Amino acid sequence: MPKRTTLLLATALTTGLLTALPAATATAAPSGLAGDFNGDGYRDLAIAAPVAKISGKTGAGYVAVVYGTKNGLDTTKRQIISQATTGVPGNPSSGDYFGDRLTTGDLDGDGYTDLVVGVHSEPVGTTGDSGNVTVLWGGASGLKGASNLSSPLPRYRNELGWALAAGDFDGDGHTDLAVGNVAAPELNIFRGPITRKGKAASLVGIDTSTQTGINTDKIIAGEVNGDGRTDLLVMGQEETASGDYRTRSVLYTGSATGTLKAGKKLAGGYDAAIADVNKDGYGDIVTGNFLEKSATEPNGGLGGAVTVTYGAAGGLSSRTPVRITQDTAGVPEKGEKNDGFGWSLSAGDVNGDGYADIAVGADTETFGAKKQAGTVTVLRGSASGLTGSGAKLFSQDTTAVPGTAQSQDFFGSAVRLTDTNHDGRAELVASAYGEGRGAGAVWLFRSTASGVQAGGSKTFTGTTLGGPSGTAYFGDVLEG
Repeated sequence: MPKRTTLLLATALTTGLLTALPAATATAAPSGLAGDFNGDGYRDLAIAAPVAKISGKTGAGYVAVVYGTKNGLDTTKRQIISQATTGVPGNPSSGDYFGDRLTTGDLDGDGYTDLVVGVHSEPVGTTGDSGNVTVLWGGASGLKGASNLSSPLPRYRNELGWALAAGDFDGDGHTDLAVGNVAAPELNIFRGPITRKGKAASLVGIDTSTQTGINTDKIIAGEVNGDGRTDLLVMGQEETASGDYRTRSVLYTGSATGTLKAGKKLAGGYDAAIADVNKDGYGDIVTGNFLEKSATEPNGGLGGAVTVTYGAAGGLSSRTPVRITQDTAGVPEKGEKNDGFGWSLSAGDVNGDGYADIAVGADTETFGAKKQAGTVTVLRGSASGLTGSGAKLFSQDTTAVPGTAQSQDFFGSAVRLTDTNHDGRAELVASAYGEGRGAGAVWLFRSTASGVQAGGSKTFTGTTLGGPSGTAYFGDVLEG
């Protein structure tokens, strides 16, 4: 996902010392639950603060981890992890932006989810190459110990780690890791298992640009065609006949050899989610394009749009993709230029009815004089697919939501639907990286049989968890 100009500014930072804090200790065998770093049966959440000042280095960045419990995320059970943390490779450097690329998966097959950080801006010695991929290893006491991917390494390391996604792409029961570079011809599949020394079983390179004309900017893993192998959505830019560029996506389907196969092109965008929104047993692809309609962004729509391309046994259904905007019946608000609807996306079943729902961030939504304050809309899944009917909208001005909407908060800059209390319903986590003049904050919303609720919602910041004060963009990325 491209960063706006504001994301490149990291001024007026203050120093802060980061240390790893102890997490809850599991007392039984690891749950094997996706997103569960300490194996206690509850999903956990990783929160990036990529422009925080660490050890005096502006933009070095850190990742906070909040652990799930029977009552949901517990901010007293947390860790703060950076390159200043004991056991983490590397040293804090200005402009590393540690944490601005994250994914999760059980890479070593021990039953604990691991957290993967793409440190794509980090120079590799004096070679002119850049980018490391750091794995923070899960365990009974939480994330502890880390390794950089060490071998086999790809031919190109031009900001390696710019794009990350984990899944079992070859269906052999081991988690694999897909890693992209910036403007490099190959997408790399590190085949699992990956050892705690950072060694993968093998490496497969895929030249997406030559095969499809689409470069690799963002990748999303998920099961679309129901064959038991994870598929991979590759999102990037495609040159048009006129020489302009537009966003496009292509679905790569998993295969036993680990060499994913390119399929049909579909709607582009800058974020996406793969989930079964119509409960037919196949994953559906939801892409978000926050840009308004223009000649080079034909999939946009006034103020942004999300497009649903339905999955099927062959990979993609013949059903016509469905576009949803803020002007779709049932969706609160209305589409206006620069709303940013579709900037961020996440999938989860918020009411326990078996249909995946979709949270959509519109982080530049404006309320009168409150410019770029931001909103989050939750769209419902149904037997007919994703729908505007019953959609709910949340902002800092929603009754019972803590805080007050202000200009350039960017509420909805990241969203995450995740079941952290293991009750069968996903709660909404939303962030505003611009809150507090760039310090950033995160909001937690509970879910009931009626879906996400504003009542009982709460908010916290990086300093709540023991992170440094000052500009950090806490919440820029949510993963777990």
